Amino acid sequence: MYTNQNVRVAVIQAASVIMDCDASIEKAVSLIKQAGEKGAKIVVFPEAFIPAYPRGLSFGTIIGSRTEDGRKDWYRYWENSIPVPGEATEQLGTAAREAGVYVVMGVIERDSEFSGGTLYCSVIFIGPDGSLLGKHRKLKPTAAERIVWGEGDGSTLPVFETPYGKIGALICWENYMPLARAAMYAQGVQLYIAPTADARESWQSTIRHIAMEGRCFVLSSNQYVTKDMYPKDLACYDDLVSSPDVMSNGGSAIVGPLGDYVAKPVWGKEEIIIADLDMKQIAYSQFDFDPVGHYSRPDVFKLLVNKEKKESTIWMK
Repeated sequence: MYTNQNVRVAVIQAASVIMDCDASIEKAVSLIKQAGEKGAKIVVFPEAFIPAYPRGLSFGTIIGSRTEDGRKDWYRYWENSIPVPGEATEQLGTAAREAGVYVVMGVIERDSEFSGGTLYCSVIFIGPDGSLLGKHRKLKPTAAERIVWGEGDGSTLPVFETPYGKIGALICWENYMPLARAAMYAQGVQLYIAPTADARESWQSTIRHIAMEGRCFVLSSNQYVTKDMYPKDLACYDDLVSSPDVMSNGGSAIVGPLGDYVAKPVWGKEEIIIADLDMKQIAYSQFDFDPVGHYSRPDVFKLLVNKEKKESTIWMK
């Protein structure tokens, strides 16, 4: 149970410095500092903030073939992704410690255990002491995301205790997976983080439903991105010719446990969204509905989560 009944949070709506790990980290460090100066204790970043959500790029891929230019862009994306833990997480940890905040950051994680050739869309959790608390890897990349990202497993579905409540995350369309949400609820999540790349109005219905269903606060963070932010020297830059000038219009928002906005969605700009959360509202909301308490039916339903780490199928003796 949380020990503080109120907490100030910051949801960051901002663009990556696309395909540039170092510059994206530098921007993140600045935003963490600004959020801390505004009194935030929890700072949430969008999906794939480091080094980019590669919206609009094909990486030269169609079914049955890949191009050399596509491989060049893939390498650039891979090179600017980060191992977890690593130098990048240490830099972010220093920023979190100096600001005295929890940081929840969307990153593209480079596999550092096996071949190094697989990327994961991940969320990392950093404590106010600068320590890396853990990570969540996206379980199922959506549609063409599967070209560039591998699949996570049940070993990275954590919920962490903080003085402000239990915090956990699912990424973008994982939030349409009912059993993934149920796994979060079963761990008692109270601050439900939903970094996304979905700027459609329908996403607002999703996060409001989750807040009501889970009787939790939902903090949803998206990027605001324009086409002119993309580096012009991408080998496959022509992929963007028919793309709109605004590639992602934002829509970051914070929702309370009865489905009402604490901070309404912000559109069309970068912004640090600040809100004060009254954690008593969770207990108020659970008076008539507690999804894993008095409104559950464990005699009828059972959730099984395989938390084993997926191992390589290739072994050497």
